Amino acid sequence: MNNAMPGRSMRLAGREVKGAAQLREIVDACQTVRIAAVDNEGVFIVPMSFGYDWADPADLEGSDEPRFALWVHSAVEGRKVDVFDAEPRVAIEMDVQEGVITGNYACAYSYAYRSIVGTGTVHRIQSPEMKRYGLERIMAHLAPDALPGFTDQALARTKIYCIDTEKFTGKQRA
Repeated sequence: MNNAMPGRSMRLAGREVKGAAQLREIVDACQTVRIAAVDNEGVFIVPMSFGYDWADPADLEGSDEPRFALWVHSAVEGRKVDVFDAEPRVAIEMDVQEGVITGNYACAYSYAYRSIVGTGTVHRIQSPEMKRYGLERIMAHLAPDALPGFTDQALARTKIYCIDTEKFTGKQRA
């Protein structure tokens, strides 16, 4: 993770979320990731449920940034599948809405939020074991009390993707 795009810093640097623990709290609080990609029809964005893997910098040798990977699933056909299979570069966005900030006049109103934006590479998962793992990660995030159980037939009719983030930043407005 690079907390700033190369050559560009966050305009409102005081809103940047830098700590690995704070970034993970944002990801954990989000229920939807929006994934953007490009195909021959143009820009494509889709909201999806997700699961994730997170490794803190202390657990990663030689890194001072966390590792963050998203797991998503799909039907076996459709535009999303075509886009993900043809162009692996994607952008992600997820946010937690915290409420309206009131003001004395219209332009003084704002919105409190916490968010993550970033880029990564999407990989289609082929092996049944890793497909099962990806679905387990999704269930662990969205329904941690549910008992995951996936039949071979369900795995066969589901595409699983893992997005390895390359860069992501956190931002908040209290």
